Amino acid sequence: MSDFHSFELRTLEGEPLPLSTFKGKVVLVVNVASKCGLTPQYAALETLYKSHADRGFSVLGLPCNQFGGQEPGSAEDIQRFCSLNYGVSFPMGEKLEVNGEGRHPLYQWLVGEGEPIGWNFEKFLIGRDGRILARFSPRIAPDAPEVIQAVERAIEG
Repeated sequence: MSDFHSFELRTLEGEPLPLSTFKGKVVLVVNVASKCGLTPQYAALETLYKSHADRGFSVLGLPCNQFGGQEPGSAEDIQRFCSLNYGVSFPMGEKLEVNGEGRHPLYQWLVGEGEPIGWNFEKFLIGRDGRILARFSPRIAPDAPEVIQAVERAIEG
């Protein structure tokens, strides 16, 4: 697969989620978890999404249980948690693996020959053309200046 828009996922509800629906948008892809010390990043992700959505920006949350078993729930549990605790309104995909033999093809493409995903809340910024623009470590919050500046540059682009 040559770009982000070539992949297809499923939503938490089990519906098809072709990433081609994001063509022309800037997307921040984040592997998320409900029981992680970094879980409060959901609030900043939601704020970032809402403040830039009308300018062609989206966040895509992709739950993963590979780091300390910190996303143990069902799709329904994840949906409920995100909605009740953080008011998440950005798109969420089904739980998937980001490392190892079961790594989802999207993450094979995102990581390429680079370092494996280090922990929950690693972020990839995807440009309107479906190419990777930036990668941010889990410790860099969604409201950090370098993330906001990268998103705004990509939107203005």
